Parts: sequence; structure tokens; C-alpha cells
Amino acid sequence: MRIVIYGFEPFGGEAINPAQLVARALDGARLGEGIVAAHVLPVETRSLRARLEQILAVERPQVILGLGLAGGRTALAVERLAINVLDSRVPDNQGYQAQGEPVREDGPAALFSTLPLDEITGRWRASALPGYRSDSAGTFCCNQALYETLWWAEAQQGVEIATGFVHLPYLPGQAAEHNPAETPSMALETMRKGVELALESIISVAQRRGDADATAAEEAKRTRGELWIPRGR
Repeated sequence: MRIVIYGFEPFGGEAINPAQLVARALDGARLGEGIVAAHVLPVETRSLRARLEQILAVERPQVILGLGLAGGRTALAVERLAINVLDSRVPDNQGYQAQGEPVREDGPAALFSTLPLDEITGRWRASALPGYRSDSAGTFCCNQALYETLWWAEAQQGVEIATGFVHLPYLPGQAAEHNPAETPSMALETMRKGVELALESIISVAQRRGDADATAAEEAKRTRGELWIPRGR
């Protein structure tokens, strides 16, 4: 199973981005039946679609998981949906600041994650790792990337591609620069473990579905051609 994860470079004056660090740490990792290929994207609104499409066309993944920084959040957050809006609070790293633009002119108002959200949050909870399901991926590059990857995955006809996004809190060093008395943070190793658990959940669900499909196919093959004739009274 080919897994693509992507993170982003630092932005908004930050020196580091935990999404970039976690993605790089997991590059080449083997998780059950999955092999991870990690990519780091620039925070550039206008080039993001083309960059993602190029990566996905080469990798042809069965799983796509984006990672992004959401400073101020208290825990890992697996996103439920992406909305068709670009409305940036700060300029991107090219100095461009979108204001109320659609991600795609011809796209629906929202696209929903195809990750097993309950499985992921359940596994986090069972591992005593703080994480939750979020209903807002924002309106910046993280939301844009999630929308674009969901759009791309839907266009791959006949192929199911589990696609979604996890937001990460600040690292402790970042929180120290942002009013440390009130700014939550999480250790890098905890973030990495949370992402690994999310991927393990995705792989497990995909394997169960694959086994069920194989069983159904075998049953259909076994019964093909049989004729049911009702008994008379």
C-alpha cells in the first residue's frame, strides 16, 4: 500500500513547522502493509494545486494524509471536511493573500474526508494521546490542500483512495515564543506517534474492506450460474 504524507514549510514568521518535521521523520517508514513517501510543500497558494497533482500523479497512492500547523490548538485534530474558500489571515510565503476566493471555481461548497475518523480518534484515545475530530480546516493552505487532494482522489475512477488531513499544535519551543502561560504545545515525538496511529487505523480499515471485498467476490464466483428453483407445495 502506497502512502503519501505531506507537510508544509514554515510560514507566518515561524522558524520551524512541526508538519514538515513529522513528514520528514516518517519518510520511508513501513507501517504494516504500508510504505510512506513524504513530501514537504511550500506555503504558496497559487502553485499548490500543480505541486500536489504532480506528486500524486507520480506516487499513485492508496492513502493521502496531509499535515499542517494550527498554532493554538490543544491537541491533534483530524479534519472532517474542506471548504471551497481561500481567505487568508496572513500572506503566504510569496506574499499573496487570498480574500474570499474559491479553491476551485467549479467545485462544490465542501468535500468530506474519506478517512475513518472514528477509528483514528478511538485509537488516539486508547493510546492516551490527545486528539479529536475537527469541523474546520481553516481557509488557508491546509484547507486548500485537503480540498485539492479530495478532488484529485474523487477523479480517480474505480479506485478508493483514503484522503484526509491532521492539524498539529505548536511545538514547546514555539509555544515559548507565544505567551507560554496560555499557549498549548505538544512534543514532536508525541505528534509523530499520533500520525503513525492515524496511518495504522487507515491501513487496518482498508485491509478489512479488502478482505470483505475478496470474500464477496469469492462467494459470487462460487454461486455464479446456480439456478434457484422454488419447491412446490
